[in-house]
Amino acid sequence: MVNMNVIKTMVISLFLLLSGCSTYQPSNPDNICHIFFGETDWYEAARDAQRQWGTPIYVMMAIMHQESRFIDDAQPDRPWFLGLIPLPRDSSAYGYAQAQDPVWEEYMRQNDNSGADRDNFEDSIDFIGWYTDGSQKRLKVSKWDAYGQYLAYHEGRGGYERKTYQEKPWLKKVAKKVKRRAIRYNQQLKTCQVRLDDQVDSWF
Repeated sequence: MVNMNVIKTMVISLFLLLSGCSTYQPSNPDNICHIFFGETDWYEAARDAQRQWGTPIYVMMAIMHQESRFIDDAQPDRPWFLGLIPLPRDSSAYGYAQAQDPVWEEYMRQNDNSGADRDNFEDSIDFIGWYTDGSQKRLKVSKWDAYGQYLAYHEGRGGYERKTYQEKPWLKKVAKKVKRRAIRYNQQLKTCQVRLDDQVDSWF
């Protein structure tokens, strides 16, 4: 006789396994509440990063939106020779945070996190928190200053110190866009953060 409880357990386990294999991508990336209610693990990870590094959730999420649109395996476009032969990418940037190889390796070393992956949201949001914290310490850019933090993030701290962004009017426009999104995310988060906290904390 088939044990129905065993079958039910197997079906549930298979469902959970298959669910874990899928990658969440927000259907409405312009609304931070929709993003986090669609995947509360993301909110918990963002909240942990804020507590660890002090950078507001809405600033980190605005930077991530600009870098990858929340696509886990985002990469720069690959150039093609004569439209037929793929050439190496101009940058090693990869994942949610579009972190390049050297700085990602520095992040892993400093945080004793050799297993961190750039296509993992939790690791990527923590990386952004770590990087913005370092920019505040070295460059005196406020963690609440999405505009300045994005310039430092894009150009690197050395580039920011050299003011390389002054020669890139297009980059200043992008940084202003990040600032506007951070303001909007902040306003949105104020309307749903209590509910998100309750939902996340209720699991414990």
